[in-house]
Amino acid sequence: MVRDALVIEETVALDGDGSVIAEARRRAAEFLTRVQSEYGLPVSARAVDLTRLVVSELVTNARKYAPGPVSMELRIAGDAVEVAVWDSDPVLPVARAADAGRVGQHGLEIVMAVVQGFEVQQEPVGKRITVRIALLDDPGGHVSGRRPQ
Repeated sequence: MVRDALVIEETVALDGDGSVIAEARRRAAEFLTRVQSEYGLPVSARAVDLTRLVVSELVTNARKYAPGPVSMELRIAGDAVEVAVWDSDPVLPVARAADAGRVGQHGLEIVMAVVQGFEVQQEPVGKRITVRIALLDDPGGHVSGRRPQ
């Protein structure tokens, strides 16, 4: 973990079987706990829960659709945690239209509904999905920390 101008980060290699999803969730929660205890930054319980949910969805998709290793970067930037998940599949994800009759495949929709920012980058090998989640609750606001419009 490195602190430089309020940037705290950690990179996690996620190789192996399906247990990496639980490991990724655990590592994300531990990262935010360390941010609170070692750096004194406030992190709401909602931020921890949403980060675990988002990590679970992104890592699940990476394990399901991409062959090979997956990496996860956790970074504190200002008042948000950024989660970046890299995998080797070059195909960019596309959120589907809402369909109450569809079973499964709602992960990207869930992620986009609870994050402040969402970005997909094509890499020389594969892709990187980066999301931003507010560290603090916004009383009276949206669950993601965004202001209702």
